[in-house]
Amino acid sequence: MDRQRHHQITVCTSCKHKSTQCKPGFDLIEKLRAAIAAAGDTLPENFEVSGVACMAGCDRPCTVAYHGSRKATYLFGDIDPATDVDDLVAFARQYAYLHDGWCSSVDRPGKLRKSTLARVPSAIIAMEASDVRAS
Repeated sequence: MDRQRHHQITVCTSCKHKSTQCKPGFDLIEKLRAAIAAAGDTLPENFEVSGVACMAGCDRPCTVAYHGSRKATYLFGDIDPATDVDDLVAFARQYAYLHDGWCSSVDRPGKLRKSTLARVPSAIIAMEASDVRAS
């Protein structure tokens, strides 16, 4: 089993601010990559930041997802590249230490407490839970 955990932050690149053509995802990717690089050793794991065309959070642009091997996935909406990068980096620090990725909303930094669109259990955890119930 690979003991090195891989973490991914995915940003929607097609989300638009309402009534505009502005797509903040590209700006957010650039700012988030720079902030994570600047965080250096304060982030215990390497986080890869990438974009994807759509995560179906169109009513709450810009959407950002956190994924980790054997961890719950989070989808956040209403993220603003101008004001929310520090909260996103703080959550990356927190998420890296969460064994299964699970945390309550009150434990999330700043705006992320109220902008969670979804928390999806890890497929491995969900399968293990199903096996327990089936036996």
